[in-house]
Amino acid sequence: MPYLPPFIAPTRYSDPAAALAQVRAIYDQQIAHLRDAMQRYVAGETLPGHVRACYPFVRIHTDTVARAILETPDISQLSFGFVAGPGRFETTLTRPDLFGNYYLEQFRLLMQNHDVELEVGTSAQPIPIHFSFAENDHIEGSMTAARRMLMRDVFDLPDLSAMDDGIANGTYEPLPGEPQPLALFTAARVDYSLQRLRHYTGTSPHWFQNFVLFTNYQFYIDEFVRLGHEAMADPDSEYIAFIEPGNVVTRRTGLPAAEGDELGVPPPRLPQMPGYHLLRADHSGITMVNIGVGPANAKNITDHIAVLRPHAWVMLGHCAGLRNSQQLGDYVLAHGYVREDHVLDEELPLWVPIPALAEIQVALEKAVADVTHAVGPDLKRIMRTGTVASTDNRNWELLPGNQPQRRFSQSRAVALDMESATIAANGFRFRVPYGTLLCVSDKPLHGEIKLPGMANHFYRERVDQHLRIGIRAIELLRAEGITQLHSRKLRSFSEVAFQ
Repeated sequence: MPYLPPFIAPTRYSDPAAALAQVRAIYDQQIAHLRDAMQRYVAGETLPGHVRACYPFVRIHTDTVARAILETPDISQLSFGFVAGPGRFETTLTRPDLFGNYYLEQFRLLMQNHDVELEVGTSAQPIPIHFSFAENDHIEGSMTAARRMLMRDVFDLPDLSAMDDGIANGTYEPLPGEPQPLALFTAARVDYSLQRLRHYTGTSPHWFQNFVLFTNYQFYIDEFVRLGHEAMADPDSEYIAFIEPGNVVTRRTGLPAAEGDELGVPPPRLPQMPGYHLLRADHSGITMVNIGVGPANAKNITDHIAVLRPHAWVMLGHCAGLRNSQQLGDYVLAHGYVREDHVLDEELPLWVPIPALAEIQVALEKAVADVTHAVGPDLKRIMRTGTVASTDNRNWELLPGNQPQRRFSQSRAVALDMESATIAANGFRFRVPYGTLLCVSDKPLHGEIKLPGMANHFYRERVDQHLRIGIRAIELLRAEGITQLHSRKLRSFSEVAFQ
């Protein structure tokens, strides 16, 4: 027999703040039930049945395709906040402490666009016990191996069938009588990614900012760390804190430490894809992640960061220049991608085009001009716009028969790397605005390969400027506002309402 907390029946709300308060109440009650049961189980107590707690849900009913756009002009240009047509729409929710402001905005938009009430209640989707632990809870480590094995008989464990990406991929079909989805991700899928983010980046999900930079070289991270500490020494900086792996917090000069800052400890070794966060008070700061080399890492980390619903992510990295006219240190602004990374072939077929997004392209080009002070022909001389090819074969140039070179020539590619097409394709798949600005570090087709001395000189010369261009682009995107950034070109025919 299930051991459940008291049932909280669905309730309708016409105020988004009241709806969010009910989501919090249900989630807190369910999590408290799981944590109490887990503590008793670790202490050796026999529980009265299979322990179960469930996620809260939010639901709306609409009976018309019409929307109240004319009465709310401030939201008429948004690409989210409304459902595609009449029907019943629902999603499970998690971590209102982390997503509270995000949920509040989605609720507000739904009510304004459709003039409907929100229904909030307790779903039938169980919360896996692993997702109930607090940030620094490790109580399961004190159990014997035999008692850990018995956990699956007492608690709900993660169910991968409830965590797939069918909604985002456009392959999900509700069964007859089931509601249509309101969000790209179920609560369990979100919780799964939050756990993965801690593991891969060495930082808590709540530090992540709404603008994300990816790089494939540690040199960029070293410079970002330097700039982060430089900002913290400036009492007038727009940034309020800098976070490093191990949740090590440096507050801006003049700001007091916050509760929990003291828990941060530098890790004995860096995680697989270390994350660094330059915080603004409204979460519109900059997160930077060193994804390393290869498309597998690029897909992995973007799969998980996507649940945080960032406003944009941009790839800053090194590439092989494929044109004889390019010089080492030149920039490449990607306006198209050749996808030979293969890691997304099952989720996003190769026949799906990955378009350049005008808002990102304009910001990156202007940022190059702002930082380098190059204009007109001088700007064209140091930055080329063109197709970027991404491959999963690091030694593609050693393949016989000249086949890769021929394909890249036929595609008009001007640069090649191993991550950019993956990051752009996953941005397209998850409706996260994306862009790519690379720096030519070698030209293998023209005999200019990386040599230790040349590489070190190149990195010293270009990394600082390249990173400052990326930061400048984010400043420009932030100033434009999300109504410009979240364009409708990423919407499918029947898109979910949540951003």
